[in-house]
Amino acid sequence: MTAVTSLFASHALLPAGWARNVRLQWDAHGVLTSVTTDVAPAPGEPQAAGPVLPGMPNLHSHAFQRGFAGLTEYRSVSQTADPAGGDSFWSWRTLMYRFALRLSPDALEAIATQLYIEMLSAGYTSVCEFHYVHRDVDGKPYADPAEMSLRLLRAAQTAGIGMTLLPVLYQTAGFGGKPPQDDQRRFLNDTDAMLALLEKLAPHCAAYGARLGLAPHSLRAVPPHSLAQAVAHLHAMDATAPVHIHIAEQQKEVDECLATTGVRPVQWLLDHAPVDARWCLVHATHMDWDERRRLAHSGAVAGICPTTEANLGDGVFDAAPYLAQNGAWGIGSDSHASVSVAEELRLFEYGQRLAMQRRNVLASARHPQVADLLWLDAVAGGARASARPVAGLAVGQRADFVVLDGNHPPLAGLDGARALATHVFASHGHETLAEVRTGGMCRVQHGVHPQQAEAGRLFAETRARLLAD
Repeated sequence: MTAVTSLFASHALLPAGWARNVRLQWDAHGVLTSVTTDVAPAPGEPQAAGPVLPGMPNLHSHAFQRGFAGLTEYRSVSQTADPAGGDSFWSWRTLMYRFALRLSPDALEAIATQLYIEMLSAGYTSVCEFHYVHRDVDGKPYADPAEMSLRLLRAAQTAGIGMTLLPVLYQTAGFGGKPPQDDQRRFLNDTDAMLALLEKLAPHCAAYGARLGLAPHSLRAVPPHSLAQAVAHLHAMDATAPVHIHIAEQQKEVDECLATTGVRPVQWLLDHAPVDARWCLVHATHMDWDERRRLAHSGAVAGICPTTEANLGDGVFDAAPYLAQNGAWGIGSDSHASVSVAEELRLFEYGQRLAMQRRNVLASARHPQVADLLWLDAVAGGARASARPVAGLAVGQRADFVVLDGNHPPLAGLDGARALATHVFASHGHETLAEVRTGGMCRVQHGVHPQQAEAGRLFAETRARLLAD
């Protein structure tokens, strides 16, 4: 007989919307076995401290970049020296490369462990790790080519966060097969080496309960023949494996793609790759009307990273027409300039408001409370991009959820929808969480993770060493 654990919630956000008096039940494997509504709590049954929300998947992460978050906020180049005509993504990238060249496996694990604890504390219950620092500092493979990937898996296990691991294929420095730069040497793999890495990682991911996919870095970093070969091999291994790719993040990328291929990046990808619900197009910031329409109808997920896109000056995703065509989307913290579910969702909506000079742009007839729509859509899109059963509070999904603190003054006395709106739009997004669970196990309670003191110490020591070099 499999043990079943339950939790009663007076308000819970189910895939169809808010429900009252909900009993969640899950088994020893952390899978929801029953979600019943309009019931009374059983004698002695644990009761949630406030409204219950599905855990949020973080669909785009470069873990190591948390190590220098906040340290690039200064003018690093003159306007004439930067290819975009001013301090931009491209000048930031130069600073990022310098940091990446200093990382050891121990440093990566320390940074990732701290980051994943921060994610859990913010309400993220799983992460898609877009991982591209594969090689040693001299550009040669480690004795075990999977060394850096395995460190990320171990960090996720220590923290207790779900993972979709996405090793990155990176081969060129620009469209047309431009040779890679020396400061990209740690990222490089030929296609055969990447396929061998996937084969090696598969049993490790299975042992942890992680999902394995592939991330062709971008159209500028992966030639067409390598893209086709790698995706075909991945789907021969696992027909449902996810594929993530950076695309159309900056206007310069769009311009270079047009100059080289004659078409825009999203158009090129949709014309030349089997893009469907297995794919996540990260950023997709700069699309024309037809690209936006085709992406929405493809079933692929647009991976929106509002705080990073704002930090880097990338631009604003034109969300309203995309959502009007039922386009799937989710959120990621990307460079981790901020690690906050609430802030990502708030900035996503606020970007639309600033562009359109309207309020509650992304609300719908079905979800007039914009926070409801934001949370549910981001969970659904993030689950699709993760290729894991984390699509919300429903039977067969993981028991990944967060509990709002109904006793916290800003939330006290509010029903579920109003409490969520306050959490997203009128809080910092951490202090209003009572607990965070993955697979039914409590990972964070009132902001405290059992590993955070040790993880924080190792992170601080690691960063000090990296900055001192």
